[in-house]
Amino acid sequence: MTDSEAITVNVKVDITPASLQAIVENAKTIAGQNERGFYHVDTADKVSEMISRFLLENNFESYAKNIANYTR
Repeated sequence: MTDSEAITVNVKVDITPASLQAIVENAKTIAGQNERGFYHVDTADKVSEMISRFLLENNFESYAKNIANYTR
Protein backbone atom coordinates (compact mmCIF):
# COMPACT_ATOMS: atom_id res chain seq x y z
CA MET A 1 0.00 0.00 0.00
CA THR A 2 1.32 3.44 -0.85
CA ASP A 3 0.80 6.63 1.12
CA SER A 4 -1.74 7.80 -1.46
CA GLU A 5 -3.88 4.70 -0.83
CA ALA A 6 -4.16 5.11 2.94
CA ILE A 7 -4.52 7.76 5.59
CA THR A 8 -3.41 7.59 9.19
CA VAL A 9 -6.21 7.65 11.74
CA ASN A 10 -5.46 7.85 15.44
CA VAL A 11 -7.98 5.70 17.31
CA LYS A 12 -8.45 3.82 20.55
CA VAL A 13 -8.33 0.06 20.03
CA ASP A 14 -9.05 -2.61 22.62
CA ILE A 15 -6.65 -5.55 22.56
CA THR A 16 -5.95 -8.24 25.11
CA PRO A 17 -3.02 -7.89 27.49
CA ALA A 18 -1.64 -11.12 26.02
CA SER A 19 -1.63 -9.58 22.53
CA LEU A 20 0.20 -6.51 23.76
CA GLN A 21 2.69 -8.64 25.67
CA ALA A 22 3.38 -10.74 22.56
CA ILE A 23 3.96 -7.64 20.43
CA VAL A 24 6.34 -6.13 23.00
CA GLU A 25 8.30 -9.35 23.46
CA ASN A 26 8.59 -10.04 19.73
CA ALA A 27 9.51 -6.44 18.91
CA LYS A 28 12.26 -6.53 21.54
CA THR A 29 13.53 -9.85 20.17
CA ILE A 30 13.68 -8.46 16.64
CA ALA A 31 15.30 -5.17 17.70
CA GLY A 32 17.83 -6.76 20.04
CA GLN A 33 19.75 -5.01 22.76
CA ASN A 34 22.29 -2.29 22.22
CA GLU A 35 25.76 -2.39 23.77
CA ARG A 36 24.38 -1.16 27.11
CA GLY A 37 21.62 -3.77 27.23
CA PHE A 38 18.75 -1.48 26.27
CA TYR A 39 16.10 -2.13 23.64
CA HIS A 40 15.35 0.69 21.22
CA VAL A 41 11.98 -0.11 19.74
CA ASP A 42 8.78 1.92 19.77
CA THR A 43 6.21 -0.65 20.81
CA ALA A 44 3.31 1.75 20.16
CA ASP A 45 4.47 2.04 16.55
CA LYS A 46 4.75 -1.74 16.36
CA VAL A 47 1.17 -2.16 17.66
CA SER A 48 -0.01 0.30 15.00
CA GLU A 49 1.95 -1.52 12.31
CA MET A 50 0.58 -4.92 13.35
CA ILE A 51 -3.05 -3.75 13.46
CA SER A 52 -2.74 -1.90 10.15
CA ARG A 53 -1.26 -4.95 8.45
CA PHE A 54 -3.96 -7.19 9.93
CA LEU A 55 -6.72 -4.87 8.67
CA LEU A 56 -5.21 -4.75 5.19
CA GLU A 57 -4.65 -8.50 4.95
CA ASN A 58 -8.16 -9.27 6.22
CA ASN A 59 -10.00 -6.88 3.89
CA PHE A 60 -11.21 -4.34 6.43
CA GLU A 61 -12.41 -2.14 3.56
CA SER A 62 -15.00 -4.76 2.58
CA TYR A 63 -16.00 -5.16 6.23
CA ALA A 64 -16.40 -1.39 6.61
CA LYS A 65 -18.58 -1.17 3.49
CA ASN A 66 -21.07 -3.73 4.84
CA ILE A 67 -23.71 -1.78 6.79
CA ALA A 68 -24.68 -4.92 8.72
CA ASN A 69 -21.34 -4.65 10.56
CA TYR A 70 -22.40 -1.38 12.21
CA THR A 71 -24.79 -2.99 14.70
CA ARG A 72 -24.12 -5.54 17.38
